[in-house]
Amino acid sequence: MLALLASMGGFIFGYDTGQISDILLMDDFLLRFAQCSQPDLLSTCKFSNVRSGLVVALLSIGTLFGALFGAPTADFLGRRYAMTVECMLFIVGVIIQITATRAWQQFAVGRLVSGIAVGALSAAVPMYQAETAPSQIRGTLTATYQLFITFGILVAYCISIGARELHSQGSWQIVVGIGIVWPLILGLGILFMPESPRWLAKRGKMEEAARAIAVTRGVSKDKANSDPTVVAEVEEIRKNVEWERQFVGQTGWIDCFKPGNKTLYRTLLGMSLQSLQQLTGANYFFYYGATIFLSVGLQDSFVTQIILGAVNFVCTFGGLVVMEKYGRRIPLIVGGIWQSAWLFIFAAAGTAVDPKTNPAVGKLMIVSACLFIFGYAMTWAPGVWILIGETFPTRTRAKQGALSTASNWLWNFLLAFFTPFIANAIQYRYGFVFAACNLLGAVVVYFFLYESSDLTLEAVDEMYNDPDCKAWTSRKWRRHMVADGRLKSNSPEEGRVENVEKEKSAN
Repeated sequence: MLALLASMGGFIFGYDTGQISDILLMDDFLLRFAQCSQPDLLSTCKFSNVRSGLVVALLSIGTLFGALFGAPTADFLGRRYAMTVECMLFIVGVIIQITATRAWQQFAVGRLVSGIAVGALSAAVPMYQAETAPSQIRGTLTATYQLFITFGILVAYCISIGARELHSQGSWQIVVGIGIVWPLILGLGILFMPESPRWLAKRGKMEEAARAIAVTRGVSKDKANSDPTVVAEVEEIRKNVEWERQFVGQTGWIDCFKPGNKTLYRTLLGMSLQSLQQLTGANYFFYYGATIFLSVGLQDSFVTQIILGAVNFVCTFGGLVVMEKYGRRIPLIVGGIWQSAWLFIFAAAGTAVDPKTNPAVGKLMIVSACLFIFGYAMTWAPGVWILIGETFPTRTRAKQGALSTASNWLWNFLLAFFTPFIANAIQYRYGFVFAACNLLGAVVVYFFLYESSDLTLEAVDEMYNDPDCKAWTSRKWRRHMVADGRLKSNSPEEGRVENVEKEKSAN
């Protein structure tokens, strides 16, 4: 319940992402906000590349700044209260949008305001889930954020296909206005959930941290100080916090770029993975999918959008299993290669033959797009959000997560704004660019990403600091106790096992 409720932040993001593709094609929206040579004649109305790019991409600009503001907000207010405040801000953005009548700038500014909230939530939610979830199922629970992103996109498509029949301002106002419901659910519901135990421990509230861990482990609060599992985890967190306080002290943004303890390494890795997730090309289809499928000769591109959204949503369930069963590295490497192959086919087919004149080629391109989404939804979509929650040390996790997420939104903006210009210039050859980026992503994962599944967040930090452990040997890494009572690593060849019994004995 904790993971699903927090993942409403992902639903908000997905719903806002999915709605704009169809809204740009709605009759009343075109008449009100597009450039029309004859004001009341729909056939003369069309969005310029600049205007459509700004309407779509200002959300991403907002999310970029929101992600950076999200870190200090989550550190200052706590993970839960930060989410509530961000949900209130999102509702303000929605109200600005639905009250626009003729000024497209007002609608765009509303998306900017909502984007700030979405960006802050995208930094806070995966971090909260990773800090709260038991290590054995942390991957699955954190991946529900991506699952809800895909669910939000699909719901937006379904509501849009019904609302478009209104042929009035209600067509797009209903789609946007329903967006108020989702932040109300998250903003109020999250107040009934436990706070992040690691945030509480960082504030010296060890008793509350123990109770928070007990709640999420199915242990009575009365037994929080006696249950062996809870006591062991609290003690590990306490030691880590004390070590950071003694040897690291207060941290700021500049600490994210210090090479010591592989902090800079992990900051650059997180930013690279989030950037490459955008450069897979997924949002090329989600933002402009209706326009793309219209260009390949489909009469009802709205329906194709729903098919694409359904593939994305259903396959993400598979992603929950894949990321838990096979870890993080293998799915991302295989996914990068798979996605590259289908994007190459998509681009090659559209470049070789005009899909408008050859229905078979158009169908091949749609199938290629669906198979690309199939791979993306099961690997890179959930995988990167999981890694942002579990790769960084507690002392700088919020800030490093914010920097990584901001990188995602920066590329989100660049792709959303420049895609109309690029697509007009090179047509479907754009797919070759994304295919190359997917291969690059697979290479980065192989050489730089450490396998972090099944480890506590504290153990992940130790693994990255083990000089004998390399990214490609990290799957065999393990921990053991030494004389001073601190957990240290063994050689990566000895096998990767959680040494819970020794940890309990030390406690």
